[in-house]
Amino acid sequence: MIERIEFGATGHLSTRTIFGAAGLGGMKQDRADQVLDILIEFGVNHIDTAAGYGDSELRIAPWLKRHPDTFFLATKTGERTYAGAREGLARSLDRLGVDHVDLIQLHNLAETHEQEVALGPGGALEALVEARDAGLTRFIGVTGHGTYIAARHIESLGKFPFDSVLLPYSHAMVAQAGYAADFDALYALCRERDVAMQTIKGIAHRRWTEADTEPRHSWYRPIRDEDALRHAVQYVLAREGLFLNTSSDATLLRRVLEIASETPATLTNAQLSQDAERLGIEPLFVRDVSDRI
Repeated sequence: MIERIEFGATGHLSTRTIFGAAGLGGMKQDRADQVLDILIEFGVNHIDTAAGYGDSELRIAPWLKRHPDTFFLATKTGERTYAGAREGLARSLDRLGVDHVDLIQLHNLAETHEQEVALGPGGALEALVEARDAGLTRFIGVTGHGTYIAARHIESLGKFPFDSVLLPYSHAMVAQAGYAADFDALYALCRERDVAMQTIKGIAHRRWTEADTEPRHSWYRPIRDEDALRHAVQYVLAREGLFLNTSSDATLLRRVLEIASETPATLTNAQLSQDAERLGIEPLFVRDVSDRI
């Protein structure tokens, strides 16, 4: 069984492996059903989707009806203004076929100017707080990519008591001293304030190159090597309180959940460094070089 821990101060016990539903966006319903059935098999009880994930919300909707009260449901809005966020959440609720979500997140709030708009007067946050007060959502979070996002999340938490954050975390990412320092500072703050900390890109191998010929089910190349995949999953779960959001490459979902169900092994930095050297594992984001998707 996959361990369940408190999702921050929400009172919900979430599986430490959260289903990242981006991969459903381009699937037909029958294929999405096969993927979502794996969640039931492994007892995953937390789904993370977004308005910007194609048809992902639509693919999830039938499952929410068939399995009521099974999933902690999170979605995201990329809107930055009050009107945009209010309309976007209403559309997500309609697409999901629900009257509320458990968590609505400001999606990829990584740029200072967007942060100022979204968290300022007439910004998206005002609409989400209003939605929470009206019972349309229970909690509010913030997400993002890139090497500056941990520091940006600290700034966001200084402006509003978000219930959760989401950002990249892997051995390759924290091998970068600057990102590691920012991540550690955010981790300490989240532990102090009981803010749920979700991680993404935990099994990323590297960005695609023109020489890669295999099918692409995600914008980045995931780790497929068995030993390295196990090490990557266990690396995230070895850190107390972190949640691992699964890859948008759904072909790896079952294996990731199998590994997450195992008793974590003790890993050394040498093992992880050897994986990186052997397979050419690289950070997806390098400061001031590749901070965007």
